Amino acid sequence: ARLLERDVLASRVREVEEENRQIRLQLSQSQGLAAQPAEGNYGNQQWVASADTGPEDVENTAEERANHSECSRSPTAEKCELIHVACVCAGHNASRDVVTLVKSILFHRRNPLHFHFITDTVANQILSTLFQSWMVPSVQVSFYDADELKSEVSWIPNKHYSGIYGLMKLTLTKALPSNLSKVIVLDTDITFATDIAELWAIFRKFTEKQVIGLVENQSDWYLGNLWKNHKPWPALGRGFNTGVILLYIERLRRIGWEQMWRLTAERELMSMLSTSLADQDIFNAFIKQNPVLVHQLPCFWNVQLSDHTRSEQCYTEVSDLKVIHWNSPKKLRVKNKHVEFFRNLYLTFLEYDGNLLRRELFGCPSQASSESTALQQALEELDEDDQCYDFRRERIMVHRVHLYFLQYEYTPTDDGTDITLVAQLSMDRLQMLEAICKHWEGPISLALYMSDAEAQQFLRYAQASEVLKNRKNVGYHIVYKEGQFYPVNLVRNVALRNVNTPYVFLTDVDFLPMYGLYDYLRKSIVQLDMANTKKALVVPAFETLRYRLSFPKSKAELLSMLDMGTLYTFRYHVWTKGHAPTNYAKWRTATTPYKVEWEADFEPYVVVRRDCPEYDQRFVGFGWNKVSHIMELDAQEYDLIVLPNAFMIHMPHAPSFDISKFRSSPSYRYCLTTLKDEFHQDLSRKYGSAALKYLTAQRNI
Repeated sequence: ARLLERDVLASRVREVEEENRQIRLQLSQSQGLAAQPAEGNYGNQQWVASADTGPEDVENTAEERANHSECSRSPTAEKCELIHVACVCAGHNASRDVVTLVKSILFHRRNPLHFHFITDTVANQILSTLFQSWMVPSVQVSFYDADELKSEVSWIPNKHYSGIYGLMKLTLTKALPSNLSKVIVLDTDITFATDIAELWAIFRKFTEKQVIGLVENQSDWYLGNLWKNHKPWPALGRGFNTGVILLYIERLRRIGWEQMWRLTAERELMSMLSTSLADQDIFNAFIKQNPVLVHQLPCFWNVQLSDHTRSEQCYTEVSDLKVIHWNSPKKLRVKNKHVEFFRNLYLTFLEYDGNLLRRELFGCPSQASSESTALQQALEELDEDDQCYDFRRERIMVHRVHLYFLQYEYTPTDDGTDITLVAQLSMDRLQMLEAICKHWEGPISLALYMSDAEAQQFLRYAQASEVLKNRKNVGYHIVYKEGQFYPVNLVRNVALRNVNTPYVFLTDVDFLPMYGLYDYLRKSIVQLDMANTKKALVVPAFETLRYRLSFPKSKAELLSMLDMGTLYTFRYHVWTKGHAPTNYAKWRTATTPYKVEWEADFEPYVVVRRDCPEYDQRFVGFGWNKVSHIMELDAQEYDLIVLPNAFMIHMPHAPSFDISKFRSSPSYRYCLTTLKDEFHQDLSRKYGSAALKYLTAQRNI
């Protein structure tokens, strides 16, 4: 049977080779030229004259033409011409890497852009949220499901670390819209040092028969001399690198690209058995058979920083650099004479404030997104003379959000009782993460309010921590800094919206839960029938003023430390009302859960179902951010139930900047009072006469 299959395959290969020969002959005749032979002319003047230096440059040496940008002769894209860019992006790490690529493109661009992302489910969620919240003018984004394309390439054995996604670029004629004529295809590990419109303009230099633009491979891989018995896939000379591709989609479809690459792959796999460099091997084998279809780009359009690279021949000065490709698995640690310069260029965009890239393209008409239009309308309705204008503006501001900044894995439990710890933090609370992970083994959803540069510091911190590296069930969601206030409730809501469990434990990052709290809460959820009742389970809060604490291992040990003055009930000294309704005196001897009534300014830490109301985002910085949430839970008739064998302890830290503003600024306190009054009015409108008690309670304070 195998011999029969081999004969059939060999027959198909012969057929397609004959078809390809006829296509090459027809193309050559239509140009009045004979087809170039597959071998022999690669690298000489006849070949290079078809690259984008143009036939008029034949008198220059090949090296001069390949290594220098001819500014006066470079074609340019039309003003406001839409440039299409495609990327294959799968998983958490690639979703993070592609943002740096996008930033480098946005920084230099002067044209509208349309990004086409072929993604898995993870990358789709991350990037769709990011672009929706980024709201960059004159940028469109489309997503295509990689799962629907896997069957096209899953039959190809591939040894490359990119896996099946490393073959996806072969499917772009099928994946992308039928009305799309041409597209620039990029790997996620690319950094632009110039306007992408310059690269787009090279499409105009294609001859009628050329369908693909590529830069020569800058390593010796395809020469087959890297080690003994090294046998690479066939390639034209040094071969081509597929990190940067100009793809004339319309023409590729016309010549039957899908059938051509498949038959090429089938033929070569009979002897090669698998690919080593994923799609690049198949592209090169195809080009070896069809050299007239390729347009060779100067090598500065893909300066490859891989091992054994010849990339230094691509530039003699900084102005020559166009695109840097970190195509070594070592990435920034690759060896190169000028790696410090390249690394600094990369880090510039890695840490660049993405908010600064929300610039309009003057003179180019752009249809704003519905989110952008709604935001603009809301801003116009605000009174700039209002003393609390900045507070009101913060409530409607849209912050850039990058979900699942690090690898995240979660497997749902069978019993439906799983619970996620939900918290928010900024850079100054980063040191709490390891301790929380040691105290809570269940899933965690953390929203981090940071700048782009701080997010990279956090990434380095997390990657260097053995504790954090070993925890995959922690979702880290970056909310990027913007504006003068800390939008604490917006950040909390980002963490709350992105839980994957039926229940949530709403806490703050400077609290350590008791050991075993995760399991205890799951048992309490069943015991108290949380699935069918509206309950908020209160976890009593305590605090220590000591930076080093021998953490109590039981309620009895905690009570002993309370009696000795090592621990206190939370905020007993400064804000008793916040937790007094917990009734700590009753808790000391309680052995069963007990109900407490809402009181003004009560702000306990609670366990609720995931479908609980969100935090009110008008409250920013310090003051009333949790109080308002508990009030709304009570308005929705949640029963407040204190757990008798649960506790959490607040660890000491320096006062936040926002509490300092609250204490020192009369204007801040006035606006907070104004926002409280408006919240009460909104609550009354929403819940009717039942909400009047909150207004009465506030007036009695």
